[in-house]
Amino acid sequence: MKILFVHGGVLPVKRYGGTERIIYWLMKYLVKLGHEVFLVGNPNSEVEQDGIKLIKNNLAQDWRTLIPKGIDLVHLFYSPNVEINYPVLVTIEGNGRPGEQFHINTVFVSKNHANNHSSNEFVYNGLDFDEYPYHAKNNKDWKDFLFLAKANWKVKNLDHCIKACKSAKKTLHIAGGRRFSFSSKIKSYGMVDQEKKRELLGQVDALLWPVRWHEPFGIAIIEAYAFGLPVIGSPYGSLKELITKETGFICNNFSEFKDRILIPHQFNSEQIRDIVESKYSAHVMTERYLEYYKRVIKGENLNPQKPHYVGSRHPEELLAF
Repeated sequence: MKILFVHGGVLPVKRYGGTERIIYWLMKYLVKLGHEVFLVGNPNSEVEQDGIKLIKNNLAQDWRTLIPKGIDLVHLFYSPNVEINYPVLVTIEGNGRPGEQFHINTVFVSKNHANNHSSNEFVYNGLDFDEYPYHAKNNKDWKDFLFLAKANWKVKNLDHCIKACKSAKKTLHIAGGRRFSFSSKIKSYGMVDQEKKRELLGQVDALLWPVRWHEPFGIAIIEAYAFGLPVIGSPYGSLKELITKETGFICNNFSEFKDRILIPHQFNSEQIRDIVESKYSAHVMTERYLEYYKRVIKGENLNPQKPHYVGSRHPEELLAF
């Protein structure tokens, strides 16, 4: 197949950028599987070394005029508001607004995420494990925890992570923004690059993820799994799909969350790594997308009608915890 992607940012991303990493890994693995991949993108992107054909766009030009002949499908990570005279598949990584509609060939990133947008179509995000080397961990008391998200985004719930760790006298490492604290137990690193992220994942005992919204997926969860780390999360969005008894704990409120981080973990880090490799790899993700590509190219609509966000509340209105 000849597949075209469109993205305005520099790829591969150097610092924070979950969606950008997914786009990049998907393109890489499509090339590995023998497909021809084009990116209409930022002139500073460095993707050609991976066999991806870069079509430089300064964003002043309508990207549709740059589509080469013979393209089989256009894969976008946003819902287009213009006509595209090619088969189109759309991936939405975030949450819509009440009543917001999406392209009829939209897939989402978890079952819960799809259901929240009146759809049944989804593909789990997957990691390129070349970027996540595994090192076995020994069972031990939980001493160090990691918060890995945008610190200023209230739905990610950094406040409760800090409060719980201070109460338990545990160390919390914050990656994804700065948070000032007088406590020596709270260590903030700001926005980190991939190397620093890997360093932190390698030294902590678990990831804290008590989100207060319907999390579409949570790439940090599977990044933690890649290092054999369990995850302690809330019951919202995709978390009940991603966090199982083998990989972590679901806490229904702050009291449960605070108590849970006091209990030494009994998880098998090798088993956690095996689970993430089998279910959340870039290879598995790419194979799933190829199934959808074939359906769209044949002219099938993936959804019976345009998906739309079914909630009545703003998606970033804080849920109880």
